[in-house]
Amino acid sequence: MKFIIVTGMSGAGKSQAVHCLEDIGFFCIDNMPPQLIGKFAELYSNAEKIKGIAVVCDIRSGELFESFSSTLDELTEAGYDYEILFLDADNETLIKRYKETRRNHPMSGSDRIIDGITREREILEKVKNRSTHIIDTTYLKTSKLKEQINAIYNADDKSNGLLVNILSFGFKYGIPLDSDLVFDVRFLPNPYYDLTLREHTGLESCISDYVMGFPQSKEFLEKLKDMVTYLIPHYIEEGKSQLVISIGCTGGHHRSVTIAEELNKILKDIGQNVNITHRDIHKNV
Repeated sequence: MKFIIVTGMSGAGKSQAVHCLEDIGFFCIDNMPPQLIGKFAELYSNAEKIKGIAVVCDIRSGELFESFSSTLDELTEAGYDYEILFLDADNETLIKRYKETRRNHPMSGSDRIIDGITREREILEKVKNRSTHIIDTTYLKTSKLKEQINAIYNADDKSNGLLVNILSFGFKYGIPLDSDLVFDVRFLPNPYYDLTLREHTGLESCISDYVMGFPQSKEFLEKLKDMVTYLIPHYIEEGKSQLVISIGCTGGHHRSVTIAEELNKILKDIGQNVNITHRDIHKNV
């Protein structure tokens, strides 16, 4: 389990970095005093089902931050394997960001923003020199920051941090509100009209064989595969963390379930992180 200490210049994007880490499965805590980092590491050192933990520690801790370097030494002596992620940006960019948000720099007090930035740089110089990874966000969009964090901490995940949720549904119960993409498969032959099949669902082979036995079903699935696999890299590039693909038929029992299951197999085969839900499958036929 990875243990990451996120720090760096105020306004450089630490909050966005934490959101990116949360999206790939890290448990994160913001604005932690240095004195508590060791206890937090001890608490979660044996935690299971957590990809990693990340804590943000920076000059917002005030005088408490003075012990940050000694805290890092104590973590090393205790045998904790940790990494330091340092976020930085040039002075002009930091000033611009503070002007846009109309917030005061935590170290400027009644002085100018640049004075606070200068003091902060001096304090963080030693920490920056100890950092495992340094990301300069001066020219980075949020999507590119996420891309860099994925490359560092999520390199083994072929899904690149994107979770695809496939959802089958029945149009007569309404289109799911959180859908990103909606596909209507009511044009496919309907098993409902075969009384021997009506009570079965797309999770059963008798229905899936029936639906996929038609050439238009196979052609549609092939075109759906091409579209979704084309779109996924672009969604990842834009920094999207979840994609909801909704597939609907009339009642949500037969055709939509079959096509959703087929798409689920396709995406899993290419290593994509996928969840599948059949919203209306248990409602009355």
